[in-house]
Amino acid sequence: MTASPETATVLRAEHLVKEFRAGSRASARRVHAVAGVDLELRTGEVLGIVGESGCGKSTLARMLVGLERPTGGRLSYHGRDVTRGRAADRRALRKGVQMIFQDPYTSLDPRMTVLEIVAEPLAATRTGTFTARRERVVELLEMVGLSAEMLDRYPHQFSGGQRQRLGIARALALDPDVLVCDEPVSALDVSVQAQVVNLLRNLQSRLGVALVFIAHDLAVVHHIADRVAVMYLGRVVETGTVEDVYRAPAHPYTQALLSASPTTDRANRGVLGRRRILAGEPPSPIDPPSGCTFRTRCWLAHERCATEVPLLRRPDSPDTHALAACHVAEEALSGAAAHAPGA
Repeated sequence: MTASPETATVLRAEHLVKEFRAGSRASARRVHAVAGVDLELRTGEVLGIVGESGCGKSTLARMLVGLERPTGGRLSYHGRDVTRGRAADRRALRKGVQMIFQDPYTSLDPRMTVLEIVAEPLAATRTGTFTARRERVVELLEMVGLSAEMLDRYPHQFSGGQRQRLGIARALALDPDVLVCDEPVSALDVSVQAQVVNLLRNLQSRLGVALVFIAHDLAVVHHIADRVAVMYLGRVVETGTVEDVYRAPAHPYTQALLSASPTTDRANRGVLGRRRILAGEPPSPIDPPSGCTFRTRCWLAHERCATEVPLLRRPDSPDTHALAACHVAEEALSGAAAHAPGA
Protein backbone atom coordinates (compact mmCIF):
# COMPACT_ATOMS: atom_id res chain seq x y z
CA MET A 1 0.00 0.00 0.00
CA THR A 2 1.54 3.29 -1.07
CA ALA A 3 0.66 6.41 0.87
CA SER A 4 -0.65 9.34 -1.13
CA PRO A 5 0.88 12.81 -0.75
CA GLU A 6 -2.28 13.90 1.08
CA THR A 7 -1.93 11.20 3.74
CA ALA A 8 -1.45 12.53 7.26
CA THR A 9 2.01 12.55 8.81
CA VAL A 10 2.24 10.19 11.77
CA LEU A 11 5.91 10.66 12.72
CA ARG A 12 8.21 13.59 11.97
CA ALA A 13 11.86 14.15 12.90
CA GLU A 14 13.15 17.71 12.60
CA HIS A 15 16.92 18.21 12.76
CA LEU A 16 17.21 15.30 15.17
CA VAL A 17 20.62 15.08 16.88
CA LYS A 18 22.14 12.46 19.17
CA GLU A 19 25.61 12.77 20.66
CA PHE A 20 27.44 10.41 23.00
CA ARG A 21 30.41 11.20 25.21
CA ALA A 22 33.57 9.32 24.24
CA GLY A 23 35.06 8.76 27.70
CA SER A 24 34.06 9.47 31.28
CA ARG A 25 35.90 12.74 31.87
CA ALA A 26 34.24 16.13 31.63
CA SER A 27 36.56 16.96 28.72
CA ALA A 28 35.55 13.82 26.80
CA ARG A 29 34.95 14.34 23.09
CA ARG A 30 31.53 13.93 21.53
CA VAL A 31 30.49 11.20 19.12
CA HIS A 32 28.02 12.59 16.58
CA ALA A 33 25.88 9.47 16.06
CA VAL A 34 22.98 11.36 14.46
CA ALA A 35 23.81 14.82 13.16
CA GLY A 36 20.62 16.62 12.20
CA VAL A 37 18.17 14.22 10.53
CA ASP A 38 14.88 15.37 9.00
CA LEU A 39 12.39 12.61 8.22
CA GLU A 40 8.67 12.30 7.67
CA LEU A 41 6.60 9.12 7.89
CA ARG A 42 3.06 9.16 6.55
CA THR A 43 0.24 6.95 7.71
CA GLY A 44 0.42 3.48 6.17
CA GLU A 45 3.63 3.93 4.16
CA VAL A 46 6.97 2.10 4.30
CA LEU A 47 10.11 4.22 4.68
CA GLY A 48 13.37 2.38 4.07
CA ILE A 49 16.62 3.59 5.68
CA VAL A 50 19.92 2.34 4.27
CA GLY A 51 23.61 3.04 4.83
CA GLU A 52 26.88 1.52 6.00
CA SER A 53 27.39 0.15 9.51
CA GLY A 54 27.99 3.00 11.94
CA CYS A 55 26.06 5.61 9.96
CA GLY A 56 23.52 6.12 12.76
CA LYS A 57 20.58 4.04 11.55
CA SER A 58 20.05 2.09 14.78
CA THR A 59 20.53 5.16 16.98
CA LEU A 60 17.91 6.96 14.90
CA ALA A 61 15.58 3.98 15.28
CA ARG A 62 15.96 4.03 19.08
CA MET A 63 15.10 7.73 19.15
CA LEU A 64 12.01 7.17 17.01
CA VAL A 65 10.60 4.71 19.57
CA GLY A 66 11.66 6.71 22.62
CA LEU A 67 14.48 4.45 23.80
CA GLU A 68 17.00 7.28 23.38
CA ARG A 69 16.42 10.94 24.21
CA PRO A 70 17.62 13.28 21.44
CA THR A 71 20.44 15.69 22.24
CA GLY A 72 18.78 18.24 19.96
CA GLY A 73 15.99 18.65 17.47
CA ARG A 74 12.37 17.65 17.68
CA LEU A 75 10.37 14.44 17.28
CA SER A 76 6.64 14.74 16.71
CA TYR A 77 4.03 11.98 16.88
CA HIS A 78 0.71 12.94 15.28
CA GLY A 79 1.81 16.56 15.53
CA ARG A 80 2.62 16.43 19.25
CA ASP A 81 6.20 17.14 20.36
CA VAL A 82 7.31 14.07 22.32
CA THR A 83 10.84 15.29 23.02
CA ARG A 84 9.78 18.09 25.36
CA GLY A 85 6.05 17.53 25.60
CA ARG A 86 3.83 16.17 28.33
CA ALA A 87 4.28 12.73 29.88
CA ALA A 88 0.98 11.71 28.29
CA ASP A 89 2.41 12.44 24.83
CA ARG A 90 5.48 10.30 25.55
CA ARG A 91 3.23 7.45 26.72
CA ALA A 92 1.28 7.75 23.47
CA LEU A 93 4.56 7.42 21.54
CA ARG A 94 5.59 4.31 23.49
CA LYS A 95 2.22 2.71 22.77
CA GLY A 96 1.81 3.80 19.15
CA VAL A 97 5.39 3.26 17.93
CA GLN A 98 6.79 -0.23 18.53
CA MET A 99 10.12 -1.78 17.59
CA ILE A 100 11.15 -5.07 15.99
CA PHE A 101 14.74 -5.77 16.99
CA GLN A 102 17.55 -7.11 14.86
CA ASP A 103 18.48 -10.24 16.81
CA PRO A 104 15.59 -12.59 17.70
CA TYR A 105 17.96 -14.61 19.89
CA THR A 106 18.64 -11.79 22.37
CA SER A 107 15.44 -9.75 22.16
CA LEU A 108 13.29 -12.47 23.80
CA ASP A 109 13.62 -13.35 27.50
CA PRO A 110 14.60 -17.06 27.65
CA ARG A 111 12.86 -17.44 31.04
CA MET A 112 9.45 -16.37 29.73
CA THR A 113 6.89 -18.44 27.84
CA VAL A 114 5.40 -17.34 24.53
CA LEU A 115 2.24 -16.26 26.36
CA GLU A 116 4.23 -14.09 28.77
CA ILE A 117 6.43 -12.60 26.04
CA VAL A 118 3.67 -11.57 23.65
CA ALA A 119 1.32 -10.45 26.46
CA GLU A 120 4.01 -8.38 28.21
CA PRO A 121 3.04 -5.04 26.54
CA LEU A 122 -0.59 -5.69 27.48
CA ALA A 123 0.34 -6.45 31.09
CA ALA A 124 2.64 -3.42 31.30
CA THR A 125 -0.18 -1.11 30.20
CA ARG A 126 -2.79 -3.02 32.27
CA THR A 127 -4.83 -3.74 29.19
CA GLY A 128 -7.64 -6.27 29.67
CA THR A 129 -8.03 -9.24 31.95
CA PHE A 130 -5.76 -12.29 31.89
CA THR A 131 -8.32 -14.15 29.78
CA ALA A 132 -8.61 -11.27 27.33
CA ARG A 133 -4.82 -11.06 27.06
CA ARG A 134 -4.57 -14.77 26.36
CA GLU A 135 -7.16 -14.48 23.60
CA ARG A 136 -5.28 -11.51 22.13
CA VAL A 137 -2.01 -13.49 22.15
CA VAL A 138 -3.68 -16.38 20.30
CA GLU A 139 -4.99 -13.91 17.71
CA LEU A 140 -1.53 -12.38 17.29
CA LEU A 141 0.18 -15.75 16.91
CA GLU A 142 -2.23 -16.73 14.16
CA MET A 143 -1.62 -13.34 12.52
CA VAL A 144 2.13 -14.03 12.23
CA GLY A 145 1.74 -17.67 11.14
CA LEU A 146 2.25 -19.45 14.47
CA SER A 147 -0.02 -21.84 16.37
CA ALA A 148 -1.88 -21.36 19.64
CA GLU A 149 -0.34 -24.67 20.73
CA MET A 150 2.95 -22.80 21.23
CA LEU A 151 1.70 -20.65 24.12
CA ASP A 152 3.55 -22.55 26.84
CA ARG A 153 6.83 -23.02 24.98
CA TYR A 154 10.08 -21.10 25.56
CA PRO A 155 12.20 -19.18 23.01
CA HIS A 156 14.91 -21.86 22.83
CA GLN A 157 12.33 -24.25 21.35
CA PHE A 158 11.93 -22.13 18.22
CA SER A 159 13.97 -21.45 15.08
CA GLY A 160 15.33 -17.99 14.30
CA GLY A 161 12.51 -17.21 11.89
CA GLN A 162 9.88 -18.32 14.42
CA ARG A 163 11.50 -16.18 17.13
CA GLN A 164 11.36 -13.14 14.89
CA ARG A 165 7.67 -13.86 14.28
CA LEU A 166 7.21 -13.83 18.05
CA GLY A 167 8.96 -10.45 18.16
CA ILE A 168 6.59 -9.16 15.48
CA ALA A 169 3.57 -10.48 17.39
CA ARG A 170 4.77 -8.74 20.57
CA ALA A 171 5.27 -5.47 18.66
CA LEU A 172 1.68 -5.66 17.36
CA ALA A 173 0.13 -6.37 20.78
CA LEU A 174 -0.87 -2.76 21.50
CA ASP A 175 -2.17 -2.17 17.95
CA PRO A 176 0.47 0.47 17.04
CA ASP A 177 0.33 2.62 13.93
CA VAL A 178 4.12 2.59 13.42
CA LEU A 179 6.59 -0.30 13.48
CA VAL A 180 10.30 0.52 13.51
CA CYS A 181 12.13 -2.51 12.09
CA ASP A 182 15.85 -2.40 12.92
CA GLU A 183 17.38 -4.79 10.39
CA PRO A 184 14.76 -7.44 11.21
CA VAL A 185 16.09 -10.07 8.79
CA SER A 186 19.88 -9.61 8.88
CA ALA A 187 20.34 -12.23 11.64
CA LEU A 188 18.18 -14.82 9.85
CA ASP A 189 19.05 -17.51 7.34
CA VAL A 190 18.64 -16.42 3.74
CA SER A 191 15.98 -19.09 3.29
CA VAL A 192 13.63 -17.42 5.80
CA GLN A 193 14.45 -13.75 5.17
CA ALA A 194 11.97 -13.49 2.30
CA GLN A 195 9.25 -15.10 4.43
CA VAL A 196 9.66 -12.52 7.20
CA VAL A 197 9.83 -9.60 4.74
CA ASN A 198 6.67 -10.78 2.99
CA LEU A 199 4.95 -11.21 6.36
CA LEU A 200 5.78 -7.61 7.29
CA ARG A 201 4.53 -6.36 3.93
CA ASN A 202 1.29 -8.32 4.29
CA LEU A 203 0.74 -7.07 7.84
CA GLN A 204 1.41 -3.51 6.73
CA SER A 205 -1.15 -3.79 3.97
CA ARG A 206 -3.71 -5.59 6.13
CA LEU A 207 -3.45 -3.44 9.27
CA GLY A 208 -2.51 -0.11 7.68
CA VAL A 209 0.51 0.21 9.95
CA ALA A 210 3.42 2.40 8.80
CA LEU A 211 6.91 0.88 8.73
CA VAL A 212 10.37 2.33 9.19
CA PHE A 213 12.46 -0.46 7.65
CA ILE A 214 16.20 -0.32 8.31
CA ALA A 215 18.42 -2.65 6.30
CA HIS A 216 21.80 -3.18 4.66
CA ASP A 217 20.27 -5.13 1.78
CA LEU A 218 19.18 -2.62 -0.85
CA ALA A 219 17.23 -5.28 -2.74
CA VAL A 220 15.05 -5.94 0.32
CA VAL A 221 14.38 -2.22 0.73
CA HIS A 222 13.51 -1.94 -2.97
CA HIS A 223 11.00 -4.77 -2.51
CA ILE A 224 9.22 -3.46 0.58
CA ALA A 225 9.59 0.34 0.73
CA ASP A 226 7.64 3.22 -0.80
CA ARG A 227 10.30 5.83 -0.02
CA VAL A 228 13.94 5.54 1.00
CA ALA A 229 16.42 7.65 2.98
CA VAL A 230 20.17 7.09 2.54
CA MET A 231 22.31 7.87 5.60
CA TYR A 232 26.02 8.61 5.81
CA LEU A 233 27.85 9.49 9.02
CA GLY A 234 24.73 10.54 10.89
CA ARG A 235 23.07 12.52 8.09
CA VAL A 236 20.49 11.84 5.40
CA VAL A 237 22.30 12.44 2.11
CA GLU A 238 19.49 11.46 -0.26
CA THR A 239 15.79 10.77 0.07
CA GLY A 240 12.89 10.22 -2.29
CA THR A 241 10.68 7.53 -3.72
CA VAL A 242 12.27 4.14 -4.26
CA GLU A 243 11.79 4.53 -8.00
CA ASP A 244 13.61 7.88 -8.13
CA VAL A 245 16.51 6.97 -5.86
CA TYR A 246 17.19 3.54 -7.37
CA ARG A 247 16.69 4.58 -11.00
CA ALA A 248 18.66 7.85 -10.92
CA PRO A 249 20.70 8.28 -7.71
CA ALA A 250 21.83 11.89 -7.38
CA HIS A 251 24.34 11.51 -4.54
CA PRO A 252 27.71 9.84 -5.19
CA TYR A 253 27.39 7.78 -2.00
CA THR A 254 24.03 6.39 -3.11
CA GLN A 255 25.57 5.52 -6.46
CA ALA A 256 28.36 3.62 -4.71
CA LEU A 257 25.88 1.69 -2.53
CA LEU A 258 23.76 0.69 -5.50
CA SER A 259 26.84 -0.17 -7.53
CA ALA A 260 27.99 -2.56 -4.79
CA SER A 261 24.64 -4.34 -4.66
CA PRO A 262 24.92 -7.82 -6.23
CA THR A 263 22.97 -8.56 -9.38
CA THR A 264 21.93 -11.78 -11.10
CA ASP A 265 20.70 -10.08 -14.27
CA ARG A 266 22.64 -11.48 -17.26
CA ALA A 267 22.03 -8.19 -19.05
CA ASN A 268 24.30 -6.51 -16.50
CA ARG A 269 27.29 -8.82 -16.95
CA GLY A 270 29.52 -5.87 -17.86
CA VAL A 271 28.52 -3.76 -14.87
CA LEU A 272 31.41 -4.99 -12.68
CA GLY A 273 33.89 -3.03 -14.74
CA ARG A 274 31.86 0.18 -14.23
CA ARG A 275 31.30 -0.12 -10.48
CA ARG A 276 32.05 2.78 -8.17
CA ILE A 277 34.52 1.51 -5.57
CA LEU A 278 34.81 3.65 -2.43
CA ALA A 279 38.32 4.17 -1.13
CA GLY A 280 39.16 4.03 2.57
CA GLU A 281 36.90 3.79 5.60
CA PRO A 282 34.14 6.16 6.77
CA PRO A 283 35.59 9.04 8.82
CA SER A 284 35.36 8.96 12.62
CA PRO A 285 32.10 10.41 13.99
CA ILE A 286 34.21 11.95 16.77
CA ASP A 287 36.04 14.16 14.27
CA PRO A 288 34.02 14.31 11.03
CA PRO A 289 35.41 16.19 8.00
CA SER A 290 34.44 19.81 7.48
CA GLY A 291 31.81 20.66 4.91
CA CYS A 292 30.48 17.54 3.21
CA THR A 293 31.40 14.54 5.35
CA PHE A 294 31.54 12.32 2.26
CA ARG A 295 34.10 14.48 0.44
CA THR A 296 37.12 12.45 1.65
CA ARG A 297 35.86 9.45 -0.33
CA CYS A 298 34.10 11.23 -3.19
CA TRP A 299 35.49 11.23 -6.75
CA LEU A 300 33.61 14.48 -7.53
CA ALA A 301 34.72 16.56 -4.52
CA HIS A 302 35.30 20.28 -5.20
CA GLU A 303 36.80 23.02 -3.03
CA ARG A 304 33.30 24.08 -1.98
CA CYS A 305 32.69 20.61 -0.54
CA ALA A 306 35.38 21.21 2.11
CA THR A 307 33.94 24.49 3.38
CA GLU A 308 30.16 24.34 3.03
CA VAL A 309 27.78 21.70 4.43
CA PRO A 310 25.43 20.66 1.59
CA LEU A 311 21.70 20.80 2.33
CA LEU A 312 19.06 18.49 0.92
CA ARG A 313 17.82 19.95 -2.36
CA ARG A 314 16.20 18.85 -5.58
CA PRO A 315 18.81 18.67 -8.37
CA ASP A 316 18.27 20.79 -11.45
CA SER A 317 17.54 17.77 -13.61
CA PRO A 318 14.44 16.16 -15.09
CA ASP A 319 15.82 12.71 -14.23
CA THR A 320 14.79 12.70 -10.56
CA HIS A 321 12.47 14.25 -7.99
CA ALA A 322 14.55 13.03 -5.04
CA LEU A 323 16.41 15.34 -2.66
CA ALA A 324 20.19 15.06 -2.40
CA ALA A 325 22.65 16.75 -0.02
CA CYS A 326 25.32 17.30 -2.67
CA HIS A 327 26.80 20.45 -4.21
CA VAL A 328 27.45 18.62 -7.48
CA ALA A 329 24.32 16.48 -7.74
CA GLU A 330 23.79 17.43 -11.38
CA GLU A 331 27.31 16.27 -12.25
CA ALA A 332 26.74 13.08 -10.27
CA LEU A 333 23.54 12.36 -12.18
CA SER A 334 25.22 12.75 -15.56
CA GLY A 335 28.05 10.50 -14.36
CA ALA A 336 25.55 7.90 -13.18
CA ALA A 337 24.00 7.80 -16.65
CA ALA A 338 27.43 7.14 -18.16
CA HIS A 339 28.01 4.25 -15.73
CA ALA A 340 24.56 2.74 -16.11
CA PRO A 341 24.25 -0.80 -17.49
CA GLY A 342 24.41 -0.74 -21.25
CA ALA A 343 26.02 2.70 -21.36
